[in-house]
Amino acid sequence: MKALVYTGTEQVQYRDEPTPGDPVGGEVLIQIDACGLCGSDMHAYHGLDARRVPPLILGHEATGVVKSGPRSGERVILNPLISCGKCFDCLSGRTNLCADRELIGMRMPGAFAEQIVIPEQNLLAMPADMNVAHASLTEPTAVSLHCVALVEAILARPISEARALVIGAGAIGALAALVLQGKGCSEVFIGDTNSLRRATAEKYNFGQVYDPLSTEPPAGSFDVVIDAVGSGRTRSACSRLVKAGGVICHAGLQDDAEGLDTRRLTLQEVTFIGAYTYTVADLMASVDAIYNGKLGSLEWIESRPLSDGASAFSDVHNGVTGAPKIVLFT
Repeated sequence: MKALVYTGTEQVQYRDEPTPGDPVGGEVLIQIDACGLCGSDMHAYHGLDARRVPPLILGHEATGVVKSGPRSGERVILNPLISCGKCFDCLSGRTNLCADRELIGMRMPGAFAEQIVIPEQNLLAMPADMNVAHASLTEPTAVSLHCVALVEAILARPISEARALVIGAGAIGALAALVLQGKGCSEVFIGDTNSLRRATAEKYNFGQVYDPLSTEPPAGSFDVVIDAVGSGRTRSACSRLVKAGGVICHAGLQDDAEGLDTRRLTLQEVTFIGAYTYTVADLMASVDAIYNGKLGSLEWIESRPLSDGASAFSDVHNGVTGAPKIVLFT
């Protein structure tokens, strides 16, 4: 089969790879239709993710068609997070915290390929008339929904009364901003250093857009700050910009450099919470939100063939695309 393979730092190749083995023990074979390019894939591309060792087929934001078993022929969305299903966290619905969790495209082959084998329990039904590119946005949407849900559980007042800031206008940040707006958030700001992404954010009304390199909202401005980048610099910005008693939700994983002002967080009783992936409930809610147009037209998605994957990685790396999400079609 054809696949896009991460072969080394800033290197991906579209090439022939062995087809997956026959499904066993509750697994199914999936013919991949589309898979989104994630920031974590870029992290691997930059040689900064020790969990993703080349050569490796990346990709986890996928849709496809079941090719084996009783669901053969069904169009599905993949839940790429594989959990044991037996531990306390799994049984309580928090599969994202499973100690034995695994993710396709991390230590096992991913979905930038024509086919993949995955447990049947990791399949979500896809509405028959759902746009395939939109469906591939389910996983990042679930990340953003999960993040906002964690914030809502902590805020002292309803989120509709909150003033919110999202740092980073990639897919996670863009979707978080759209989710916040959908929940009636009083004001939503979104910052990004890439001028093309800022133009996209302005065109599709992700919020009030600003350039963190040249300007910054006043310190202590926001009840909610969502860090969709996760760098030392963005953690420092979160610390400055959150209000006393506010909430910072950290969803990005760019680096582990210092930056968080723990003294200010302590003295002003700011809540800092990490958000990792999603639950099955988040994924199901995401399918509903996307399919029913709750996040807008999603016209900001860019689609390319999988064979053009190397240039997609390169364009994101060089900051020459304004699309928050590139979806690769097999």
